[in-house]
Amino acid sequence: MMDYLLRKVSTCPSKYIRIPVIAIAAAAAVVGPVSYTRISLSFRAESLLLPWRTPLDLTQHSWHFGNLPLFSSRISPVPSGDIKKENPGVVGESPKPSFGCLGRDTIANAAARVGPAVVNLSVPKGFYGITTGKSIGSGTIIDSNGTILTCAHVVVDFQDMRGSSKGKVDVTLQDGRTFEGTVVNADLHSDIAIVKIKSKTPLPTAKLGSSSKLRPGDWVVAMGCPLSLQNTVTAGIVSCVDRKSSDLGLGGMRREYLQTDCAINMGNSGGPLINVDGEVVGVNIMKVLAADGLSFAVPIDSIAKIMEHFKRSGRVIRPWLGLKMIDLNEMIITQLKERDPKFPNVKEGVLVSMVTPGSPADRAGFHPGDVVIKFDGKPVRSIKEIIEIMGDRVGKPLEVVLKRPNDVVVNLTVIPEEANPDM
Repeated sequence: MMDYLLRKVSTCPSKYIRIPVIAIAAAAAVVGPVSYTRISLSFRAESLLLPWRTPLDLTQHSWHFGNLPLFSSRISPVPSGDIKKENPGVVGESPKPSFGCLGRDTIANAAARVGPAVVNLSVPKGFYGITTGKSIGSGTIIDSNGTILTCAHVVVDFQDMRGSSKGKVDVTLQDGRTFEGTVVNADLHSDIAIVKIKSKTPLPTAKLGSSSKLRPGDWVVAMGCPLSLQNTVTAGIVSCVDRKSSDLGLGGMRREYLQTDCAINMGNSGGPLINVDGEVVGVNIMKVLAADGLSFAVPIDSIAKIMEHFKRSGRVIRPWLGLKMIDLNEMIITQLKERDPKFPNVKEGVLVSMVTPGSPADRAGFHPGDVVIKFDGKPVRSIKEIIEIMGDRVGKPLEVVLKRPNDVVVNLTVIPEEANPDM
């Protein structure tokens, strides 16, 4: 059969023929250009396999690290003595990928842009002045003044808010320089914190991107210091752009995460999740217990709002209404109307499923079963829109229009309170 292929190739002068080879399991095929005088094939296997465990159980749910093998493959040119110099993709060159394609050096270039700004963080843990261990994690320098973005659980002891380290963090850069950092802001709800270091020489920085531009299937890269192995890079794709905290069984206020299949381990917490342009699009935060390929990051767009709160108030101010709500869509509305013909005749809105007794919403007159159709004069279709409209408006009246059974329209005025002002 191979002799037959060689005879066929020899009849095609001045042509280079690519023969695809299908890789099975861990094998990744690399096929190069072939001259009309011979066929050149080579194989390359690339894989990553690291263990994982949770740095901290925040909610007593099953969060920790598991194994995640990541197999990657790419097509790259194979050297051939008959390849002409003018032929694109010769050895030693990095051929530019066509628009929308992942090139040979795309991920490496993205990691190179951000790598110098990724730091290793270490915080002593203990009590009564006795050090019992240390918390390790990662962070990203985001400005030349030494501002480091990381996770709160890396630098703050959730059990002892005062902490034994008195807000001090040991910071190690990729180039080996070490600094003593100070925790200047921490928000335990979002698990985001800011650490500051001072340097007499310029510090490398990473550029912040936009998480709103991500789509499921987009390539992303996780960077950090898993198991204290500095300068570690893993890659994967975005699995979901708006995974809700309720989907993960996490209590408290509603949060949204980026879900990826990047391999992250203990020590990756606080490290950057970047896109192929070398921009930070999230902060790696956690992994699910008994599942592989399920990692989560806080979106950078949410973090940008948190940092605005830090600059303005020194903490994140969150208005609280005391409502548990559900986004409505056509399917849910149809099912609710089938169960109860009196259900309001709406095409969109937000359903109130529970009202906390004594809360601002309870005092305003909200009832379970209400459908919010306007909030502060604006039509709403999701809880996210309501949260965005409220912003940090604590103590300021908000006008709400809602519908009740038999299409009864009700106008209410609710005054939000600050949620957990001590956190």
